[in-house]
Amino acid sequence: MTDCIFCKIIDREVPSYTVYEDDAVYAFLDITQTTKGHTLVIPKKHIADIFEYDEDLAQIVFSRIPKIARALEKNFPDMEGLNIVNNNKEIAYQTVFHSHIHLIPRYGADDDFSMTFKNNGELYSADDMAAIAESIRKNVSN
Repeated sequence: MTDCIFCKIIDREVPSYTVYEDDAVYAFLDITQTTKGHTLVIPKKHIADIFEYDEDLAQIVFSRIPKIARALEKNFPDMEGLNIVNNNKEIAYQTVFHSHIHLIPRYGADDDFSMTFKNNGELYSADDMAAIAESIRKNVSN
């Protein structure tokens, strides 16, 4: 894809700070550095989001996450945890439409990163939850 910034990074048309690379995966520092070491992991093959992965590519890309996460943990002894974030489509805050996984090291409650989830559990009865689970289960393909 000619106008994709991540494809340009992979092709070395745009500079980046490489963290990891193999034949299928490229990982580099996010220029925003939400926290120190904030890394993006991307497939070298251009795909827009999680909905375009096939099982083989998903296995390849997602199997690299623990290796890179352990490298972050080893490199930053003051790291207390790690958020793994993957936004898909604009409504879910995806801004670059080349699939990417954020690895965001956490250094404490005051490290300037937060994620909050509203608890809407009271809106759904046990029957509602069972019906939702069943409808999703029917659409999971093997």
